[in-house]
Amino acid sequence: MKRIAAAVRKKAQDIKLLLLDVDGVLTDGSIVINGRGEEIKRFHVRDGEGIKLLNRAGIRIGLISGRYSQAVTHRARELGIRIVYQRVLDKGETYRKVKSRTGLADREIAYLGDDLGDLPILCRAGLAMAVKDGWGGLRALVDYVTESGGGQGAVREVAELLLRAQSKWEEITRKYYLR
Repeated sequence: MKRIAAAVRKKAQDIKLLLLDVDGVLTDGSIVINGRGEEIKRFHVRDGEGIKLLNRAGIRIGLISGRYSQAVTHRARELGIRIVYQRVLDKGETYRKVKSRTGLADREIAYLGDDLGDLPILCRAGLAMAVKDGWGGLRALVDYVTESGGGQGAVREVAELLLRAQSKWEEITRKYYLR
C-alpha cells in the first residue's frame, strides 16, 4: 500500500460509513448484457473481502448507483450491505437521505467514486476518494486516489486504509495469521 498523507489518515479516523459507486468502482465499468438482455457484472473477490473486514470492524458500507442491476442486489445481500440505492438520478439527494437515515455527519462518511455523477457526494463527504482509472478531472478534487483500478481491488485498498488509520487492521486480520 502506498504512503498515505497525514491529512488523509486524519480524515479516515472519523469514518463510520463508506459509500461506494458501483459501475467503475466495484466493477471495472464494463456493462455486459447477455442474449436474454440480462446485465452481468463482474466483482473482484478482494473487494468483497475488504467489505467483510469493514463490517467486522463496525464500519458500515453503502452502495449508490445510477443503474439498476439484480447482480448488485445479490452481491449486496451476499456481503451484508444494507444501504443500497439503485437507479439514482440525483446522487446528492440520495446522499442527504443516507445522512438522515444514519444520523451521521459529513466528516463520518467516506465516498469512493469514478466519474462526474459522483461529484455531488465527493464535494460533501468527509473523505473523498476516486479510483485510479476514473475520470481524470476527479484527481484534483479528492483527498485520495487509489493505486488499484475500479473492480480490481480499489475497495479493498480503501478498506485497508480506513482500518489502518483507525488502528483496527491488526485486530481484524489477526485470525488470518498462523500461530
